[in-house]
Amino acid sequence: MHNLSDTKQPTPKIVTQMTQLKNINTHDIPDAICLGSQTMGQVFNRDDDLRPFFGSRVWPDPELSFSPVHSESHVPGRHLNALLNAEDILGPSLPLEEETVHLHAQAAFFSYSGAVPLPLNRDFPDGELINLSPHNIREGFHALHALIRFRDSAEATTLAQRSIQTIMEHWSPHTGWDQNYLEGELGLKVRSSSFIAGLARALGPLVKLIRTMGMSDAWELAHLITQKALQECFPEDGHYDPQVHGYHTHSTTCVMSSLAQLADLTADMRLLQRVKAFYDRGLWEIRDAIGWCIESSHPDASPDRGEVNNSGDILETALILGQHGWSEAYADAERILRCHILPSQLRDVSFIPASPDPAPHDGRRNVAERHLGAFGFPAPYGHAPLEDQSISFNMDIVGGAVSSLCEAWRQATTFEPGQGHQVNLLFDRDTETIKVESPYTQGFLRVTLRQDSPLWVRRPSWVQGEEIDLPSGCQVHITDNGYWFMPNLPVATPMTIRFPLREQELVLPHRTRDIPMRLRGDTPIAMQNHGADLTFFPDMA
Repeated sequence: MHNLSDTKQPTPKIVTQMTQLKNINTHDIPDAICLGSQTMGQVFNRDDDLRPFFGSRVWPDPELSFSPVHSESHVPGRHLNALLNAEDILGPSLPLEEETVHLHAQAAFFSYSGAVPLPLNRDFPDGELINLSPHNIREGFHALHALIRFRDSAEATTLAQRSIQTIMEHWSPHTGWDQNYLEGELGLKVRSSSFIAGLARALGPLVKLIRTMGMSDAWELAHLITQKALQECFPEDGHYDPQVHGYHTHSTTCVMSSLAQLADLTADMRLLQRVKAFYDRGLWEIRDAIGWCIESSHPDASPDRGEVNNSGDILETALILGQHGWSEAYADAERILRCHILPSQLRDVSFIPASPDPAPHDGRRNVAERHLGAFGFPAPYGHAPLEDQSISFNMDIVGGAVSSLCEAWRQATTFEPGQGHQVNLLFDRDTETIKVESPYTQGFLRVTLRQDSPLWVRRPSWVQGEEIDLPSGCQVHITDNGYWFMPNLPVATPMTIRFPLREQELVLPHRTRDIPMRLRGDTPIAMQNHGADLTFFPDMA
């Protein structure tokens, strides 16, 4: 069992995590989005024409690094998808510099400038674009979609169309990629992978392109990918087969969330039921009750090493399931946010050794400061999984996490004219149509409408008795799907619900250890850390 304090390095010292939890509960999702967005502006390599780093190690030997597989072909898509989504939902309150968007767009367009309109990578910074990993086609489309939707980019539009046409010409769901053309004629090096870890990942941004542009070629490619995924990888009984999926669990979770996005777009309840079957069964082979998900399902993989990208995909799937009537999925989403995604954001970098002055190259410069706000590969209990020999926060992951937080913020409260207001996640929220004061920050739940319409508020399953202060003449009902329903709450008149945040204990079963934790409501107050360093919560007594 590895512990940082067992090495010759100085024992890491960090701020107590109760302070971190207080900050999270105060600033909530927008604060995490803003901090992560600043991180995505710190990833550019001055020694490589300001193209983004991919690899990142913060302990024991801090360094940002180039990847021959993922730097320019992967990171820009993750970051543009997150940054421009964040700008869309937070507006002027987001400290986003247009230069950050420009540099990521420049890197994305560069990755498409090789022999074929697919995202390519170099073997080394001064090399040619010769590496094709179908894994990265998802990220390429994410970059292009974000630039199309939020920047009306004609160049991205043309590239998206050409890229889809290229895939349709040189990939088949039956025979795979045309190696003779890609490798024999073009001289590319094509990285092999399972279908799920390869092209299937692109389904999510294809759905976004369809939603934004209605591209007929995108519809056709999405249909081919979906049919192959359902026939071979996501069976009706919902079981998970790592031999079919491959061991890279983020690919599994992102295809799951992609299928949910397509079902939502097309109102295909049979497809959504297939997603839910996997969500309810197979997903539990790789996740736990707070949304932590193992980074690799290989039998020899580090047992507590997670990946926040995965947790974000689970969160996004839960939000779609909740939107379609499964309110327990919203409860899952809230617990994932409060217990894992928000606590795992790197907000204290004091344990990261100082960079040399002067640094020999840009990857060694200000490594700690450039990681503030990052997300990575945490255990449920902290930043340092017990069996791991190092700590890393690969720079793409902050993009995946922030984009998922954006979706959570969109779904925290919703309003549809003629249908009403719906409060799905009990975070503080203040919009043009509603104000929600959270029981986690105020000690009570209070809702004030700014637009006349019926109100639904999700009632947590652990609530046992509540006191509701309603204006005279108003009614409240508890619905079968677990909502407080108020059909006639007047505008500008607060409605208050008081209930204790009931304490409860969970046990998270992992491969080599059980991890007990204690909650107050859906927020963690303690977790057994098994002697680990850099923990998120006080140790269980």
